[in-house]
Amino acid sequence: MAQQKTYEEINEKIKRGEAVVVTAEEVIKVVAEKGVKQAAREIDVVTTGTFGPMCSSGAFINFGHSNPRIKMKKVWLNGVEAYTGIAAVDAYLGAAQLPETDPENKVFPGRFTYGGAHVIHDLLAGKEIRVEAEAYGTDCYPNKKVDTIITLDDVNDSFLFNPRNAYQNYNCAVNLGDRTLYTYMGILKPNLGNASYSTAGQLSPLLNDPHYKTIGIGTRIFLGGGIGYVAWNGTQHHPNVLRGENGVPKTPAGTLSVIGDLKQMEANWIVGLSYIGYGATMAVGIGIPIPILDEEILMYTAVKDEDIYCPVVDFKEGYPYSKPIDLGFVNVADLKKGKVIIQGKEVITTPQSSYPRARLIAATLKEWIRQGKFELTRPVAQLPGADADIQFKSIPERNPGGISLNGNRRNQ
Repeated sequence: MAQQKTYEEINEKIKRGEAVVVTAEEVIKVVAEKGVKQAAREIDVVTTGTFGPMCSSGAFINFGHSNPRIKMKKVWLNGVEAYTGIAAVDAYLGAAQLPETDPENKVFPGRFTYGGAHVIHDLLAGKEIRVEAEAYGTDCYPNKKVDTIITLDDVNDSFLFNPRNAYQNYNCAVNLGDRTLYTYMGILKPNLGNASYSTAGQLSPLLNDPHYKTIGIGTRIFLGGGIGYVAWNGTQHHPNVLRGENGVPKTPAGTLSVIGDLKQMEANWIVGLSYIGYGATMAVGIGIPIPILDEEILMYTAVKDEDIYCPVVDFKEGYPYSKPIDLGFVNVADLKKGKVIIQGKEVITTPQSSYPRARLIAATLKEWIRQGKFELTRPVAQLPGADADIQFKSIPERNPGGISLNGNRRNQ
């Protein structure tokens, strides 16, 4: 389909306060009432949103130097270790990082009620954080120990850098076994006791742009209550998967790597979570605007929950061991109703992401654009699409001594 609008034209309308902006939920009704052609002429931007657990997240922090200066070998924030192999006082704190001990939980070992995500949330909430650092000492960095208190205002730089966010579709997790499972998808009750899912469905960013026509490297986004950007495709980005006729993947597919200034964000949109028996993760709020450049793009944004399917995956014998067990697909509309049919049984559904919060993110981004506070950016490069030669790999099973499991020496 021929292009009808450009980024420049839409941004000019945003500056003048004339842009027509609707959410990915609202556009469904507009298309139903006016049709694709008319709706594409009238609408300039469709906003999306998602808010749910995204383990592959974290923050870079530059603490500034102590006096005398220090080159941190190890650093802990409220007892949670951050990675320091970057520079003297730079560190990366992973959202899923856990403390070495779990003193708060005597009843359920391994609950870990506090981790890296909680530290990041506490920083955003303005709380004081204890920083302990160790070093080996050098001529230029003689200090060997720091033990102090900081707030977010005290650090030089702090930016969120999340390697894998905003999954394009995801598994519906179930448990075919006879005991309760504790997973990153929450508690899975035995014998199909519940079905856990995590998606914003028709509001989800990459489900509204299934072929990555507008979302790419450099796209400006709502991130954690502030403004961020798509930095790269996310880790495990796997676009060449089974798709429906509407282009929507039927299995986990595209992902995004995102970046943004932590000091611009809000604790309400970056929240530390603790999953019993699994550990820490972080709920991240992301909203992405989709410019309606033509009818095809508009048509994709009108996707409905009932047209989005995700695979049902057993987390007892299937997922942990990469064993394919065909349990079919369920659509998001049924998942949101609270019950689905799996293997002939009615199963209660348990959402891990928040649809009301996703709706609020899309509405907030809509208002930012309507008020002229947020303009669109043209991607500087596209994300790898379904035609990309991407293979989804696993860790090779090789003997560290140089002999592979089949008895042949490597690198001959």
